[in-house]
Amino acid sequence: MRQRTIGVGSAPVARDLAHLSDEAVVALAARSEETALAELYDRFGRIAYGLALRILRDPTLAEDAVQEGFLAVWRNAQRFVPERAKASTWILTLVHRRAVDIVRREQRRRTDSLELAPEPTTPGADENAWLHFERERVQTALKQLPDQQREALELAYYGGFSQSELAERLGQPVGTIKSRTFTGLARLHELLGEAEEMAWNS
Repeated sequence: MRQRTIGVGSAPVARDLAHLSDEAVVALAARSEETALAELYDRFGRIAYGLALRILRDPTLAEDAVQEGFLAVWRNAQRFVPERAKASTWILTLVHRRAVDIVRREQRRRTDSLELAPEPTTPGADENAWLHFERERVQTALKQLPDQQREALELAYYGGFSQSELAERLGQPVGTIKSRTFTGLARLHELLGEAEEMAWNS
C-alpha cells in the first residue's frame, strides 16, 4: 500500500514515541504533533488496511479508506476519551466507517452493485489480527458486566452449556438463567456500541 501521505511527508519517521501507550500517542496527536500521527499509522496502518480491503475488495479504495480514516483521527484526536474506548478500537472504527462510506459512494456512482470477491478460505494475517482485535473488544466489555451475567454468558457461549444445563450447574431456575443471559447480552451490546458510536458520530 502507499506509504504515508497523511500530511506527514514520505520520508521515514524515527519512532521516538514507540515507548508511549496508544492513548498517550493519540493525546499528542490532539496537540497537532505530526510525529504522533505517523506513530499511530506505524502501529495500526497495516491492520487498518487489511480491514478496509476486506470491506472494499479493491486495493486503491482500501488505501483511500485508510487515509481518510487517519485524517479523521487527526481531526478528531482531541475528542477521544480513553475512559470510553481503547485507542485501537477508536482508530479502527473510524477506518471501518470510512470504508463503508466508500462502498456507499461507489454504489451510488455505479448503476450496478459492487461485486465482492469470495471470502478467503484461509484467514490471512490481517484477518487474524482483526479477529484478535474483536475478541479483545468483547472480553473487555464482558469484564464490565455484573458477575452473574458475565458467568452466564461465558458458560453459555464459551462453554457451550444450554440454558437447562446452566440452571443445573448454577443451582438456579431456568427462568433466572434466561433473564441473566438476556440482560447480559443487552448490556454487552450497549457496551460494544459505545466506542463505535463515538467514532461514527465523529
